Amino acid sequence: MEAHDALTEIAFWLERELAPVFKVRAFRTAAGAIADLPADELAAQAGDGRLQNTKGIGGRTFEVIRESLDGGVPEYLAALRGKGAKPLATGGEELLEQLRGDLHSHSEWSDGTTPIGDMVAAARRLGRDYLALTDHSPHLKVANGLTVERLEQQLEAVERINAGSQVFRLLSGIEVDILDEGELDQTPDLLERLDVVVASVHSKLKMDAPLMTARMLAAVRNPHTNVLGHVTGRLVEGSRGTRGESQFDSAAVFAACAENGVAVEINSRPERRDPPSRLIREALDAGCLFSIDTDAHAPGQLDFLPYGAARAASAGVPADRIVTTWPLERLTEWLRG
Repeated sequence: MEAHDALTEIAFWLERELAPVFKVRAFRTAAGAIADLPADELAAQAGDGRLQNTKGIGGRTFEVIRESLDGGVPEYLAALRGKGAKPLATGGEELLEQLRGDLHSHSEWSDGTTPIGDMVAAARRLGRDYLALTDHSPHLKVANGLTVERLEQQLEAVERINAGSQVFRLLSGIEVDILDEGELDQTPDLLERLDVVVASVHSKLKMDAPLMTARMLAAVRNPHTNVLGHVTGRLVEGSRGTRGESQFDSAAVFAACAENGVAVEINSRPERRDPPSRLIREALDAGCLFSIDTDAHAPGQLDFLPYGAARAASAGVPADRIVTTWPLERLTEWLRG
């Protein structure tokens, strides 16, 4: 197989299993280092030792390239494919087959790890019809949130990508911070230009319940909000440790979501599993719509949807109440509504 493809696929599988970023970066960097080399030149440099001395090529990545040049599937990749053949989650398989897209993802423009094009390529390989690019807003400086000027530049990049595709749609968007008083952390004029607005709380997660409720209600009632992201902010595992749920009046928040046509996100990241199952069932009873999203920060994480599908199915959420099962035409009509 092509060496570039092998390196890129290895990075995908590592991202899917939440391997350390430095480990993934080694393979993506090596793929970039050889991307413009013709096959014969790559073989020549691998044979005479020049490739081993190339910046970005390490011992393991050189081994992958050499095995690819020999015409086979590199041993490391074959092992990762074997691990990846096992399902990430059990249950929800029928629902998973109905999911058409994803309304929450990040690129290197904020705190994602790869260019937008890599995210789009992975989404297409996974059979998605659409993907929303929702990098962070300015207030979240630790995540390199996008200023007005940078988000306007990103909108131009999204337009260029969509101009070259007739079968896939990259939706423009933002994961906008819900500020202390419930304001959305971006100008109304710019929010109006976006396809998708995911509103999430990222700060002061231990705010008193009445204040947090008022904060969330203001965001849900904002006419620009389409999706309420990772509603409790909890973390149940992973490198960042664990974090308890934010406290708020869930009945009031979900009633407002149902009234205002805001979808409750079922966040598929394994370290979040947000909302908890009891709140998924409560939101279902309240008449809410849902959006099963990956919150992917790397291409391999776009394959996290099985986690969300399993949790939604376990809670009894019908497919038609999940906006990410809808075809693009119906989805965009809802988003504009």
